[in-house]
Amino acid sequence: MKNLNQLLSAGIVLLLLSSCVSTNKLTMGATEPARISLPSNAVRIGLINRSIPSEENKVVDKIDKILSLEGLNLDREGAESAVTGLFDELTRNERFEEIVIINDTDIQRKGLGIFPAALNWQAVQEICEANGVDVLFSLEYYDTNTKVDYEATMVSVPNDFGIKANLPGHKVTLNTAIKNGWRVYDPQSKLILDEYTNNNYVTSMGSGINPMKAVEAVIGRKEAVLQRSSDIGNSYGYDVRPLRKRISRDYFVKGTDNFVIAKRRAQTGDWDGAAALWEKEVNNPDMKVAGRACYNMAIINEINGDLAKAMEWASKSYTDYNNGDALRYVNILKYRMAEKRQLERQLSR
Repeated sequence: MKNLNQLLSAGIVLLLLSSCVSTNKLTMGATEPARISLPSNAVRIGLINRSIPSEENKVVDKIDKILSLEGLNLDREGAESAVTGLFDELTRNERFEEIVIINDTDIQRKGLGIFPAALNWQAVQEICEANGVDVLFSLEYYDTNTKVDYEATMVSVPNDFGIKANLPGHKVTLNTAIKNGWRVYDPQSKLILDEYTNNNYVTSMGSGINPMKAVEAVIGRKEAVLQRSSDIGNSYGYDVRPLRKRISRDYFVKGTDNFVIAKRRAQTGDWDGAAALWEKEVNNPDMKVAGRACYNMAIINEINGDLAKAMEWASKSYTDYNNGDALRYVNILKYRMAEKRQLERQLSR
Protein backbone atom coordinates (compact mmCIF):
# COMPACT_ATOMS: atom_id res chain seq x y z
CA MET A 1 0.00 0.00 0.00
CA LYS A 2 2.87 2.29 0.86
CA ASN A 3 4.47 1.70 -2.57
CA LEU A 4 1.15 2.39 -4.29
CA ASN A 5 0.81 5.71 -2.48
CA GLN A 6 4.36 6.64 -3.45
CA LEU A 7 3.65 5.86 -7.10
CA LEU A 8 0.43 7.90 -7.03
CA SER A 9 2.25 10.83 -5.42
CA ALA A 10 5.01 10.69 -8.01
CA GLY A 11 2.45 10.62 -10.82
CA ILE A 12 0.63 13.64 -9.41
CA VAL A 13 3.92 15.57 -9.13
CA LEU A 14 4.81 14.76 -12.74
CA LEU A 15 1.35 15.78 -13.90
CA LEU A 16 1.61 19.10 -12.06
CA LEU A 17 5.08 19.75 -13.45
CA SER A 18 3.99 18.99 -17.00
CA SER A 19 1.02 21.28 -16.65
CA CYS A 20 3.33 24.11 -15.56
CA VAL A 21 5.69 23.81 -18.53
CA SER A 22 5.38 26.99 -20.56
CA THR A 23 7.23 25.84 -23.69
CA ASN A 24 7.15 23.13 -26.32
CA LYS A 25 10.11 21.89 -28.34
CA LEU A 26 10.35 21.77 -32.12
CA THR A 27 13.06 20.61 -34.49
CA MET A 28 13.91 21.92 -37.94
CA GLY A 29 16.47 21.26 -40.63
CA ALA A 30 19.45 23.54 -41.10
CA THR A 31 22.57 23.56 -43.27
CA GLU A 32 25.99 24.33 -41.84
CA PRO A 33 29.00 25.31 -43.97
CA ALA A 34 31.53 22.74 -45.07
CA ARG A 35 34.50 22.30 -42.74
CA ILE A 36 36.84 23.05 -45.66
CA SER A 37 35.89 26.27 -47.40
CA LEU A 38 36.96 26.30 -51.05
CA PRO A 39 36.81 29.35 -53.33
CA SER A 40 33.57 29.53 -55.29
CA ASN A 41 35.50 29.34 -58.60
CA ALA A 42 37.44 26.20 -57.62
CA VAL A 43 35.84 23.64 -59.93
CA ARG A 44 38.90 21.67 -61.10
CA ILE A 45 40.69 19.83 -58.31
CA GLY A 46 44.12 18.22 -58.38
CA LEU A 47 45.24 15.43 -56.03
CA ILE A 48 48.86 14.60 -55.26
CA ASN A 49 50.53 12.05 -52.99
CA ARG A 50 53.61 13.33 -51.17
CA SER A 51 53.80 10.34 -48.85
CA ILE A 52 55.78 8.14 -51.28
CA PRO A 53 59.29 7.68 -49.82
CA SER A 54 62.02 9.74 -51.43
CA GLU A 55 65.23 7.96 -52.46
CA GLU A 56 67.17 9.12 -49.41
CA ASN A 57 64.45 7.85 -47.09
CA LYS A 58 63.92 4.40 -48.58
CA VAL A 59 66.38 2.63 -46.26
CA VAL A 60 64.61 3.93 -43.18
CA ASP A 61 61.29 3.04 -44.76
CA LYS A 62 62.34 -0.56 -45.42
CA ILE A 63 63.65 -0.99 -41.86
CA ASP A 64 60.35 0.34 -40.54
CA LYS A 65 58.45 -2.20 -42.64
CA ILE A 66 60.45 -5.06 -41.18
CA LEU A 67 60.14 -3.87 -37.59
CA SER A 68 56.39 -3.32 -37.97
CA LEU A 69 55.72 -6.66 -39.70
CA GLU A 70 54.13 -4.73 -42.55
CA GLY A 71 53.57 -6.01 -46.06
CA LEU A 72 56.18 -5.02 -48.59
CA ASN A 73 54.04 -2.31 -50.19
CA LEU A 74 51.42 -1.68 -47.51
CA ASP A 75 52.30 2.00 -46.98
CA ARG A 76 52.40 2.69 -50.71
CA GLU A 77 49.16 0.86 -51.45
CA GLY A 78 47.44 2.31 -48.39
CA ALA A 79 48.36 5.84 -49.46
CA GLU A 80 47.07 5.14 -52.96
CA SER A 81 43.80 3.84 -51.48
CA ALA A 82 43.45 7.01 -49.42
CA VAL A 83 43.95 9.23 -52.48
CA THR A 84 41.54 7.08 -54.50
CA GLY A 85 38.96 7.34 -51.71
CA LEU A 86 39.31 11.13 -51.81
CA PHE A 87 39.01 11.08 -55.61
CA ASP A 88 35.81 9.00 -55.45
CA GLU A 89 34.12 11.32 -52.96
CA LEU A 90 35.09 14.53 -54.77
CA THR A 91 33.89 13.01 -58.05
CA ARG A 92 30.45 12.49 -56.48
CA ASN A 93 30.30 16.18 -55.58
CA GLU A 94 28.37 17.93 -58.35
CA ARG A 95 29.99 21.32 -57.75
CA PHE A 96 33.27 20.13 -59.33
CA GLU A 97 33.83 19.84 -63.07
CA GLU A 98 36.98 17.72 -62.98
CA ILE A 99 39.07 15.78 -60.46
CA VAL A 100 42.61 14.83 -61.48
CA ILE A 101 45.05 12.49 -59.70
CA ILE A 102 48.48 13.90 -60.55
CA ASN A 103 51.18 11.22 -60.60
CA ASP A 104 53.77 12.47 -63.08
CA THR A 105 55.11 15.47 -61.18
CA ASP A 106 58.37 16.15 -59.40
CA ILE A 107 57.25 17.07 -55.89
CA GLN A 108 59.05 17.15 -52.57
CA ARG A 109 58.45 13.71 -51.09
CA LYS A 110 59.31 12.80 -47.53
CA GLY A 111 57.72 9.46 -46.72
CA LEU A 112 58.84 9.31 -43.08
CA GLY A 113 55.41 9.36 -41.45
CA ILE A 114 55.76 12.96 -40.25
CA PHE A 115 53.97 16.10 -41.33
CA PRO A 116 56.41 17.73 -43.79
CA ALA A 117 56.89 21.41 -44.47
CA ALA A 118 54.37 22.82 -46.90
CA LEU A 119 55.16 22.97 -50.60
CA ASN A 120 56.44 26.34 -51.74
CA TRP A 121 53.98 28.39 -53.73
CA GLN A 122 56.05 28.33 -56.92
CA ALA A 123 55.84 24.52 -56.93
CA VAL A 124 52.10 24.64 -56.22
CA GLN A 125 51.55 27.16 -59.02
CA GLU A 126 53.54 25.09 -61.51
CA ILE A 127 51.67 21.87 -60.67
CA CYS A 128 48.29 23.57 -60.94
CA GLU A 129 49.07 25.31 -64.22
CA ALA A 130 50.58 22.18 -65.77
CA ASN A 131 47.48 20.15 -64.94
CA GLY A 132 44.80 22.81 -65.37
CA VAL A 133 43.49 22.67 -61.80
CA ASP A 134 42.34 25.42 -59.47
CA VAL A 135 43.11 23.90 -56.06
CA LEU A 136 45.53 21.20 -54.93
CA PHE A 137 44.68 18.51 -52.37
CA SER A 138 47.77 16.78 -51.03
CA LEU A 139 48.24 13.63 -48.98
CA GLU A 140 51.23 15.02 -47.11
CA TYR A 141 52.13 11.85 -45.24
CA TYR A 142 50.86 8.32 -44.71
CA ASP A 143 52.39 5.72 -42.46
CA THR A 144 51.30 2.43 -40.92
CA ASN A 145 52.80 1.13 -37.72
CA THR A 146 51.92 -2.30 -36.35
CA LYS A 147 52.36 -3.46 -32.77
CA VAL A 148 52.23 -7.18 -32.02
CA ASP A 149 50.85 -8.72 -28.82
CA TYR A 150 51.38 -12.43 -28.13
CA GLU A 151 49.39 -14.51 -25.68
CA ALA A 152 49.74 -18.17 -24.75
CA THR A 153 46.45 -19.97 -25.28
CA MET A 154 44.90 -23.27 -26.32
CA VAL A 155 44.30 -23.66 -30.05
CA SER A 156 42.12 -26.13 -31.90
CA VAL A 157 44.11 -28.15 -34.45
CA PRO A 158 42.71 -31.06 -36.56
CA ASN A 159 44.65 -34.32 -36.28
CA ASP A 160 45.24 -36.94 -38.99
CA PHE A 161 41.70 -38.25 -38.52
CA GLY A 162 40.11 -34.82 -38.94
CA ILE A 163 39.26 -34.61 -35.29
CA LYS A 164 40.11 -31.27 -33.67
CA ALA A 165 42.31 -31.39 -30.61
CA ASN A 166 43.14 -28.56 -28.24
CA LEU A 167 46.89 -27.95 -28.04
CA PRO A 168 49.03 -25.27 -26.37
CA GLY A 169 49.57 -22.45 -28.83
CA HIS A 170 49.74 -18.73 -29.34
CA LYS A 171 47.23 -15.98 -29.97
CA VAL A 172 48.49 -12.87 -31.74
CA THR A 173 46.87 -9.45 -31.99
CA LEU A 174 48.11 -6.99 -34.60
CA ASN A 175 47.21 -3.38 -33.85
CA THR A 176 47.89 -1.27 -36.93
CA ALA A 177 47.92 2.51 -36.62
CA ILE A 178 47.28 4.44 -39.83
CA LYS A 179 48.78 7.91 -39.55
CA ASN A 180 47.91 10.42 -42.24
CA GLY A 181 48.02 14.15 -42.89
CA TRP A 182 46.52 16.36 -45.58
CA ARG A 183 46.75 19.91 -46.90
CA VAL A 184 44.70 21.92 -49.38
CA TYR A 185 46.62 24.57 -51.35
CA ASP A 186 45.01 27.54 -53.11
CA PRO A 187 47.54 28.96 -55.60
CA GLN A 188 45.48 32.08 -56.32
CA SER A 189 45.31 33.38 -52.76
CA LYS A 190 48.51 31.57 -51.74
CA LEU A 191 46.68 30.21 -48.70
CA ILE A 192 46.66 26.76 -47.19
CA LEU A 193 42.90 26.25 -46.93
CA ASP A 194 43.15 23.24 -44.64
CA GLU A 195 45.75 21.32 -42.68
CA TYR A 196 44.59 18.08 -41.11
CA THR A 197 46.17 15.12 -39.34
CA ASN A 198 44.40 11.95 -38.31
CA ASN A 199 45.13 8.55 -36.74
CA ASN A 200 43.02 5.47 -37.45
CA TYR A 201 43.39 1.94 -36.13
CA VAL A 202 42.82 -1.57 -37.46
CA THR A 203 42.94 -4.60 -35.14
CA SER A 204 43.46 -8.15 -36.43
CA MET A 205 43.69 -11.37 -34.39
CA GLY A 206 44.77 -14.93 -35.12
CA SER A 207 46.00 -18.06 -33.38
CA GLY A 208 48.29 -21.01 -34.13
CA ILE A 209 50.55 -23.64 -32.61
CA ASN A 210 53.56 -21.28 -32.75
CA PRO A 211 53.95 -17.49 -33.01
CA MET A 212 54.62 -17.49 -36.76
CA LYS A 213 51.60 -19.70 -37.45
CA ALA A 214 49.56 -17.28 -35.36
CA VAL A 215 50.75 -14.36 -37.50
CA GLU A 216 49.94 -16.31 -40.68
CA ALA A 217 46.43 -16.90 -39.34
CA VAL A 218 45.70 -13.17 -39.36
CA ILE A 219 43.94 -13.11 -42.69
CA GLY A 220 42.64 -9.94 -44.27
CA ARG A 221 44.72 -7.42 -42.32
CA LYS A 222 46.06 -5.82 -45.48
CA GLU A 223 42.60 -5.64 -47.03
CA ALA A 224 41.24 -4.09 -43.82
CA VAL A 225 44.00 -1.47 -43.83
CA LEU A 226 43.38 -0.62 -47.49
CA GLN A 227 39.62 -0.34 -46.92
CA ARG A 228 40.12 1.90 -43.88
CA SER A 229 42.52 4.05 -45.90
CA SER A 230 39.91 4.44 -48.63
CA ASP A 231 37.38 5.45 -45.98
CA ILE A 232 39.86 8.04 -44.66
CA GLY A 233 40.09 9.63 -48.13
CA ASN A 234 36.29 9.48 -48.49
CA SER A 235 35.85 11.24 -45.17
CA TYR A 236 38.30 13.99 -46.06
CA GLY A 237 36.50 14.61 -49.35
CA TYR A 238 33.21 14.83 -47.48
CA ASP A 239 34.61 17.78 -45.52
CA VAL A 240 34.05 20.07 -48.51
CA ARG A 241 30.29 19.43 -48.46
CA PRO A 242 27.83 21.58 -46.50
CA LEU A 243 26.17 19.42 -43.86
CA ARG A 244 22.50 19.00 -43.05
CA LYS A 245 21.66 18.93 -39.37
CA ARG A 246 18.67 19.04 -37.05
CA ILE A 247 18.35 21.93 -34.61
CA SER A 248 15.87 22.26 -31.75
CA ARG A 249 14.04 25.31 -30.48
CA ASP A 250 11.62 25.96 -27.61
CA TYR A 251 8.54 28.13 -28.22
CA PHE A 252 6.01 29.47 -25.73
CA VAL A 253 2.63 27.78 -25.40
CA LYS A 254 1.19 29.60 -22.37
CA GLY A 255 0.15 33.18 -21.73
CA THR A 256 -3.34 33.66 -23.23
CA ASP A 257 -5.98 31.58 -24.98
CA ASN A 258 -4.32 32.47 -28.28
CA PHE A 259 -1.12 30.70 -27.14
CA VAL A 260 -3.13 27.60 -26.24
CA ILE A 261 -4.87 27.50 -29.62
CA ALA A 262 -1.61 28.31 -31.42
CA LYS A 263 0.01 25.34 -29.67
CA ARG A 264 -2.59 23.00 -31.15
CA ARG A 265 -2.16 24.53 -34.60
CA ALA A 266 1.61 24.10 -34.35
CA GLN A 267 1.17 20.48 -33.30
CA THR A 268 -0.75 19.81 -36.51
CA GLY A 269 1.92 21.55 -38.63
CA ASP A 270 -0.05 24.76 -39.18
CA TRP A 271 2.76 27.10 -38.21
CA ASP A 272 1.41 30.02 -40.20
CA GLY A 273 -1.89 29.67 -38.36
CA ALA A 274 -0.04 29.63 -35.05
CA ALA A 275 1.94 32.71 -36.05
CA ALA A 276 -1.26 34.61 -36.86
CA LEU A 277 -2.35 34.13 -33.24
CA TRP A 278 1.07 34.98 -31.77
CA GLU A 279 1.14 38.20 -33.77
CA LYS A 280 -2.12 39.29 -32.11
CA GLU A 281 -0.32 39.24 -28.76
CA VAL A 282 2.86 41.19 -29.60
CA ASN A 283 1.32 44.40 -28.21
CA ASN A 284 -0.41 42.79 -25.23
CA PRO A 285 -0.35 45.14 -22.21
CA ASP A 286 1.12 42.30 -20.16
CA MET A 287 4.87 42.61 -20.85
CA LYS A 288 5.48 38.92 -20.18
CA VAL A 289 2.85 37.88 -22.73
CA ALA A 290 4.07 40.40 -25.32
CA GLY A 291 7.67 39.25 -24.83
CA ARG A 292 6.67 35.64 -25.39
CA ALA A 293 4.70 36.56 -28.50
CA CYS A 294 7.66 38.45 -29.97
CA TYR A 295 9.91 35.50 -29.16
CA ASN A 296 7.56 33.12 -30.97
CA MET A 297 7.46 35.46 -33.96
CA ALA A 298 11.24 35.12 -34.11
CA ILE A 299 10.79 31.34 -34.12
CA ILE A 300 8.35 31.35 -37.04
CA ASN A 301 10.65 33.59 -39.08
CA GLU A 302 13.58 31.24 -38.46
CA ILE A 303 11.38 28.33 -39.56
CA ASN A 304 10.62 30.26 -42.76
CA GLY A 305 14.33 30.99 -43.32
CA ASP A 306 14.20 34.76 -42.66
CA LEU A 307 16.98 35.02 -40.09
CA ALA A 308 17.17 38.82 -40.27
CA LYS A 309 13.48 39.14 -39.36
CA ALA A 310 13.91 36.51 -36.67
CA MET A 311 16.72 38.61 -35.20
CA GLU A 312 14.47 41.70 -35.15
CA TRP A 313 11.75 39.89 -33.22
CA ALA A 314 14.13 38.21 -30.79
CA SER A 315 15.87 41.52 -30.10
CA LYS A 316 12.51 43.21 -29.52
CA SER A 317 11.50 40.44 -27.11
CA TYR A 318 14.61 41.09 -25.02
CA THR A 319 15.06 44.86 -25.29
CA ASP A 320 11.40 45.89 -25.01
CA TYR A 321 10.06 43.15 -22.73
CA ASN A 322 13.13 41.82 -20.87
CA ASN A 323 12.65 38.20 -21.97
CA GLY A 324 15.87 36.49 -20.84
CA ASP A 325 15.37 33.54 -23.19
CA ALA A 326 15.34 35.97 -26.09
CA LEU A 327 18.90 37.19 -25.35
CA ARG A 328 20.20 33.63 -25.62
CA TYR A 329 18.21 33.22 -28.82
CA VAL A 330 19.74 36.41 -30.26
CA ASN A 331 23.22 34.92 -29.84
CA ILE A 332 22.10 31.68 -31.48
CA LEU A 333 20.72 33.63 -34.43
CA LYS A 334 23.95 35.61 -34.76
CA TYR A 335 25.85 32.35 -35.10
CA ARG A 336 23.36 31.00 -37.64
CA MET A 337 23.58 34.19 -39.70
CA ALA A 338 27.39 33.93 -39.75
CA GLU A 339 27.04 30.31 -40.90
CA LYS A 340 24.62 31.36 -43.60
CA ARG A 341 27.00 34.03 -44.94
CA GLN A 342 29.83 31.50 -45.06
CA LEU A 343 27.58 28.96 -46.76
CA GLU A 344 26.52 31.49 -49.40
CA ARG A 345 30.17 32.24 -50.16
CA GLN A 346 30.85 28.53 -50.58
CA LEU A 347 27.85 27.90 -52.83
CA SER A 348 28.11 30.99 -55.04
CA ARG A 349 29.44 30.16 -58.48
